[in-house]
Amino acid sequence: MGVGAKKLTLLTSTDERRIISTGSTEIDKKMGGGIPEGSLILIEGQSNAGKSVVTQQLLNGALNSGFRAVLYTTENTPQSLFRQMASLDLDVTDFFLLGALNVYRAPAAVDEGMAAHIFDELLDHLAQLEGRFDVIFLDSITSFVSQVPEAATLRFLNKVKEFCDRRMTIFLTIHSYAFDETMFIRMRSLCDAHLRLRVQEVGDQLMKALEVAKVRGADKSTGNIINFDIEPGLGMRIIPVSSARA
Repeated sequence: MGVGAKKLTLLTSTDERRIISTGSTEIDKKMGGGIPEGSLILIEGQSNAGKSVVTQQLLNGALNSGFRAVLYTTENTPQSLFRQMASLDLDVTDFFLLGALNVYRAPAAVDEGMAAHIFDELLDHLAQLEGRFDVIFLDSITSFVSQVPEAATLRFLNKVKEFCDRRMTIFLTIHSYAFDETMFIRMRSLCDAHLRLRVQEVGDQLMKALEVAKVRGADKSTGNIINFDIEPGLGMRIIPVSSARA
C-alpha cells in the first residue's frame, strides 16, 4: 500500500459508527481520524489535481478496513482502473475476485435527458446495493451535473443523503469548474465531509494539495492541508510542510 500505510483493523467510534480509514496513518490524522460511516463526502478539485488518485486511495483504505465497496467510474474501465491502482501500490484485484468490490463503467452524459436518466438509474442501483455494500464512490459526477439544472443536482444529492442516513457512505468526485461558488456552498452544506484538491506553486515547483475542509463527526479536529505528490509504485507521497515551503 502507498504512503507508508499498513493494513488497519476496523475502528469503531463512540456512537458505534465505524470509521473508514484512508489506509494511510498520515492522511487519517489530517482527517481527524478517518471518515465516519454514513457520511456523504464531496471531493472537489481542478483538473490534474489528483482527485481520482485520492479516490483510489480512499477505496483501497475502505476495503482494507473491512468494508464492501462499489466504484462507478466515468474515466476508467475496470481493467484500466485495476492497472492504474496496481501501479500506485494500491492493488484491489483480490477484493474484486472475492466479491468485496464491484466496479461499474458509467457513461458520460451528453445532454440533459441522458444526465437525468443516469441520475435515476444510479438511485435505483444504490437501492439494490443497500445492505450488500457499505461504501460507494462516484468518480466523477461532473458530466451529469453540468447537463442538468442546479435544482436537479440538489434533488439528486438529497436523495443520495437518504442512503447515507441509513449508514451507506458515499463519495462524490466533481471538478471545480462544474459550478459557481454559490452552488458549491449549497452542495457543501449538504455534505458531511468536504475535501478540496488543487495544484499550487511552492517555490519553483508545482505541488498537489489536499485540504480537509470539514469532516462532520470526526474524532479530532480537521481543517488541515496535505501536500503530496504521486509516484509510480508508491502512490501518494506526503510532502512534509518544511519541505513544501523550502
